[in-house]
Amino acid sequence: QVQLVESGGGLVQAGGSLRLSCTASGLTFNRDHMGWFRRAPGKEREGISCISWSGGNTFYADSVKGRFTISRDNTKNTLYLQVNSLNPEDAAMYYCARTTLSSGSRCSQLLPADYDYWGQGTQVTVSA
Repeated sequence: QVQLVESGGGLVQAGGSLRLSCTASGLTFNRDHMGWFRRAPGKEREGISCISWSGGNTFYADSVKGRFTISRDNTKNTLYLQVNSLNPEDAAMYYCARTTLSSGSRCSQLLPADYDYWGQGTQVTVSA
């Protein structure tokens, strides 16, 4: 049974930082590209970032480039998202997901349809 469990969300002041984690089980984590998405109330789901299975290739949405950093530790089956310089527009539920793309492909876009397993999410709230 595949499980993705996010943690690390919370309430932070504008300009603050958080480190989100996603622990995976039931899949071949060290061969899977992974991604982070978010959804704010009343808005569409937005792709944030993805990372190749090795960690050697990453991709970011323009809205978070330079502020967010995706990484992974394959020895711990854990995906991370360091979120810095948070602003109220970043407030959302953040989800990790496993892509169906082959391990030989590059992580170069953030399409929800390319992902098959999703976590339950961790809430990020930003106060002005």
